[in-house]
Amino acid sequence: MRTFDISPVERSMQRAIQAKIDNLNKPKGSLGRLEELALQVCLVQQTMTPSVARRCHLLLGGDHGIEREGVSLSPREVTWQQMLNFTRGGGGVNMFCRQHGFHLRIVDVGVDHDFAGAEGIVDRKIRRGTRNFLHEAAMTPAELEQAIGVGAALADDCHAEGCHVLCIGEMGIGNTSPSSIWMHLFGRIPLEECIGAGAGLGNEGIAHKRQVLRQAVERFQREVPQASVEDIIRGFGGYEMAAAIGAMLRAAEHRMLVLVDGFIMTACAIAAIRLCPAVQDYMVFTHVGDESGHRRMLGIVGARPLLSLGLRLGEGTGALCAFPIVDSAVRMMNEMNNFDNARITKYF
Repeated sequence: MRTFDISPVERSMQRAIQAKIDNLNKPKGSLGRLEELALQVCLVQQTMTPSVARRCHLLLGGDHGIEREGVSLSPREVTWQQMLNFTRGGGGVNMFCRQHGFHLRIVDVGVDHDFAGAEGIVDRKIRRGTRNFLHEAAMTPAELEQAIGVGAALADDCHAEGCHVLCIGEMGIGNTSPSSIWMHLFGRIPLEECIGAGAGLGNEGIAHKRQVLRQAVERFQREVPQASVEDIIRGFGGYEMAAAIGAMLRAAEHRMLVLVDGFIMTACAIAAIRLCPAVQDYMVFTHVGDESGHRRMLGIVGARPLLSLGLRLGEGTGALCAFPIVDSAVRMMNEMNNFDNARITKYF
């Protein structure tokens, strides 16, 4: 699989950045997480005057073979129906992108539908849905490589437009199932504790989902006893999820800030971190969602989410909702006066 040249953020400026933060006309540390975010953005961009003026959102669509096993309340056709809805501006992701000034790209990476003639959808289709991982790997090595490359190329396009902040969301019925398995295998958390209601399963549906995923993991572990990170990704992941991993890794190469959304995108972030640990320096984990296990998933990489609003829509909507907090941190660095200029006694 392709490699990415990602270095941990250079920290030689850290003392100077922190001194600027501490000298703003406020009690030291009084803006809490905003100060931590400001430091992170400055280090990512290697500047004392950061910017988040240009921002892009990737909405990646793909279907999952495991959906055929009845692990989701929503039927498969909802994926393509929602993708078309997004082109008409009617989704939650559209609303938040408009509100916060994100350039939205709607990308078909593996939806089980022919979008020929549909305007507004970028065609990067690899296959009409992954294979059913209850019986075989979800994708081939070549397909994994292709999906990672799709995401990387999309991040390249955003970077070419001068993008400072990349946000990523997903549309794919059934994608909480691979995310739960990644949580289990990457985090070594009991599988039953990683599986939730997804789009709204009841107790009986959750029990069925647990049984199916347990059987899938058992088959995988028999067939691939010494599994690599790549084996786990391609064994269970969706094309849209692999593309998200590629986008995260390439965005970090370009020193872009990556806003990580909810359960599915956190699973992708963890996979990206397992491939290249330095990528975490460039990530902001934006919220803890209402999907069972998301808080524990965040704990795998020690992430502290900015928001807790009970969200579980996906599409990147939680990350978009959190963007104004990042914007406030940047405005703090660029617009607040310091003690000297404000002629205020520095009392600490």
